[in-house]
Amino acid sequence: MQPSDTARKSKGILTWPEGERPRERLLRSGPQSLTDAELVAILLRIGVRGTSAVELARHILKKFGSLRAVAEAPLSALLEVKGLKGAKAAQLVAAIEISRRIALPDSRKSINLKSTGDAAAYLRSRLHGLAEEHFRALFLNRRGILLEDALLSVGSVDQARPPLRLIVARTLQANASAVIVAHNHPSGAAQPSESDKLFTEDLYAALKPIRVQLLDHVVVAGDSVFSFADSGIMDEIALAKATG
Repeated sequence: MQPSDTARKSKGILTWPEGERPRERLLRSGPQSLTDAELVAILLRIGVRGTSAVELARHILKKFGSLRAVAEAPLSALLEVKGLKGAKAAQLVAAIEISRRIALPDSRKSINLKSTGDAAAYLRSRLHGLAEEHFRALFLNRRGILLEDALLSVGSVDQARPPLRLIVARTLQANASAVIVAHNHPSGAAQPSESDKLFTEDLYAALKPIRVQLLDHVVVAGDSVFSFADSGIMDEIALAKATG
């Protein structure tokens, strides 16, 4: 006789028949055989008093709506879930970050950003689905090889921009010839704000004296990407600074 759902929840996964336990089923039949909740349960490892890891995982998925929504939720929101504290939260967030980084180009190979399209695609993979606004800077050599990809600040809207002096300092440290900056709009369109444009103008002016070119400012929002270079705004800024 198989244990009821109530018994399972109260006694934990270890009381289940071995053939029904998520970890054993994964090893026997592969990860594709498991439900979303069972996969999350393996990351959680154990549940809490009166609730199995699978039940806790189901609660998390129900609260956020989907695996993607869980992955895009800020850590603060995950920590508000009853039973998801300390090691459990750390394990879940670490797995999400690993999956995000797997989607990036192989760090063992040189990354050559030959066009604004290459840069936009790369930055979308870095900034897509984040719950807070992140500001990143890519430092390139003369051939477009990525020397450093730096996360410079995290914050709320219009508060995630790093000081201009920090970007200039990191540019000099990387010995870069060109810079591309980017940030995400967690909610809303990729269309840049007026403050985004003013910041870009100021950064262009700050990099010009050290003979470093600001190639682009990319804004990511959901599946949409806005490029200051492709839109012509970078050309307008360069012309204004040259004649100003």
